[in-house]
Amino acid sequence: MTPAPQRAERFCYDGYTIDPNRGEVHCTYSTGGYSFTERYAFGPGGNWSDPAVEAAVRILFLMAGVSYYKARAARVIDLGPTTTTREERTFLAQYFVDGLGEFAYRNDLDLHEVSWIGLDTSDPQPCAYVPDGANPVRPLIPFGGGIDSIVTVSALREGSFDGALCVVHPPGEQFDAIEDAATLTGLPVIRIARAIDPQVRRSERLGFFNGHVPVTAIITAAAVVAAVLDRRDAVVLSNEWSASTPTLVHEGRPINHQWSKGSAFEEGFAHMVGQALGPQLSVFSYLRNRSELWVAQQFAELKEFHGVVRSCNRAFHQNPAERLGQWCGTCDKCCFIDLILSPFIDAADLRDIFGGREPLDDARLEGRFVTLLGLAPDARPFECVGDVGECRAAVRLAAGRSDRQGDALLQSLRAVVDGAPAQGSFEATELLAPIGSHRIPDRYAPPDLLVRAH
Repeated sequence: MTPAPQRAERFCYDGYTIDPNRGEVHCTYSTGGYSFTERYAFGPGGNWSDPAVEAAVRILFLMAGVSYYKARAARVIDLGPTTTTREERTFLAQYFVDGLGEFAYRNDLDLHEVSWIGLDTSDPQPCAYVPDGANPVRPLIPFGGGIDSIVTVSALREGSFDGALCVVHPPGEQFDAIEDAATLTGLPVIRIARAIDPQVRRSERLGFFNGHVPVTAIITAAAVVAAVLDRRDAVVLSNEWSASTPTLVHEGRPINHQWSKGSAFEEGFAHMVGQALGPQLSVFSYLRNRSELWVAQQFAELKEFHGVVRSCNRAFHQNPAERLGQWCGTCDKCCFIDLILSPFIDAADLRDIFGGREPLDDARLEGRFVTLLGLAPDARPFECVGDVGECRAAVRLAAGRSDRQGDALLQSLRAVVDGAPAQGSFEATELLAPIGSHRIPDRYAPPDLLVRAH
């Protein structure tokens, strides 16, 4: 019988080691009688003796701990010998509460009362990281092969940027859904092999709590280490405006599946990086004040990527035997991507993208679309999808296309949307323009952005 998960009293950040000869970082944690080690292989190259590298590794160590904390959801988090500032501990507390919001909700846990123990750093001054001066605009772009990262890369390719992609994958494996699109970009790829402690894969048998972790935060932190090793000036993310929208509100508290893609995480994490490394390494999202609708409109013009894009999560399954080489065509993510692209890509071409499994052709998926549109009693799916207003705008735009007049499911959804109370603050035309604030530095900002947040 599988033991019921029990909360531990303490979660410990035991420490990290750096092996410069192998280009590896090992992060070790313990809780409830279990010890965990997560390994990162950055490969050869880079000046591992640079204080900026260790400063970046410390941030990665702090971010990655969340994956092992969740095993026993301890009531006390002990940072051990790793020194931090009070400001950093405040951000870490927010990161654990909000980044694990979905996990806590699904497991009926309250993480707001978790206490933190940590030593104050004796030297809170940044290590004054300096990027390569030969070309001051050298972005490192975390790349997942979906429409968001493809749009970011395509925009930056058009400027005088010496860019590179950052791809994180399991040791000895690569995801075809990423590799095919990465090859088409023509940019060099900096790889990070991330090895999760194998005990996590046996979490149910070991009686651990299970659930979603803010993996984007961990990937971003790993990219910061890679950027410092390669002397780059920015880590450029591809997280759009509606990623900050809560998935649901529970007992007055917002819970967001995408919290580590949202603006609150971006601002807090970038501040943490700035305090540790200084101002010359920027961390920001190029799409922060863009809607998913705008991203889809831009992607529609990038026809060379239509045959290789893959946003279906089944393409990234940790178990290679369960990994799909095509869109599954039935999950919430497939439904959303189909919906958001449908106003901008010819119906026949979009069916080709989905390999003949276009969700809008399947009446059995009506319930999934109804939920995306906020028209069902169920909450929005815990998935990386746009908000209700974006989905409704996509339905109206797509249903008006001449090549979609015969799509029974889409026309039915349009009728229900038109009869429903208004939801969402923006019309389609506003969603296709910049929305709100962003943190894009002037050297990267396109000319049509609106408000700058400093």
